[in-house]
Amino acid sequence: MSIATKTGDNGTTGLIYGHRVPKNHPRVEAYGTIDELNATLGLVRATATEKFVSENIFWIQKSLVDVMGEVGVLPEDLPRYEKGGYMLVTPAMTAKLDALVKEIEAQNVSFKHWATPGENQTSASLDVARTVCRRAERRVYDLQAAGELKNTEILIFLNRLSDLLWLLARWVEGRG
Repeated sequence: MSIATKTGDNGTTGLIYGHRVPKNHPRVEAYGTIDELNATLGLVRATATEKFVSENIFWIQKSLVDVMGEVGVLPEDLPRYEKGGYMLVTPAMTAKLDALVKEIEAQNVSFKHWATPGENQTSASLDVARTVCRRAERRVYDLQAAGELKNTEILIFLNRLSDLLWLLARWVEGRG
């Protein structure tokens, strides 16, 4: 089977369990933006010189695969998705982000002023990832507001992640 299935040539794309929607559907916009965030975090991980950064970014990337999966499921298919053993976004995932924020803040990383991205490649990539994460939050909110996404923890997770990415960029700058 080829990656070029040609099933999207008419402007539609497939969701999990075979549903087809337009490529600009709000659900596709949401999980597509999360995918973009994951790719941007790959750039962060590829440039990171600190093990603390690369290991935590790797965990976040793995978590974003779970987030994308859940966002890519229509509400009526969610029981089937869960029964299939797929991970849902949980408060424990958000708690891990909270713990990372506390760990960085305990090192007296400043968060009182605006930052100008570009101190170094890794911190600049973290700032790009943060802005993509904020866009993903807006896309997920749109789905929730339309009643198309029930798990409110997804928005909380993304909000906390964007905070962490900002703080982590400042942490990296302080190391360089």
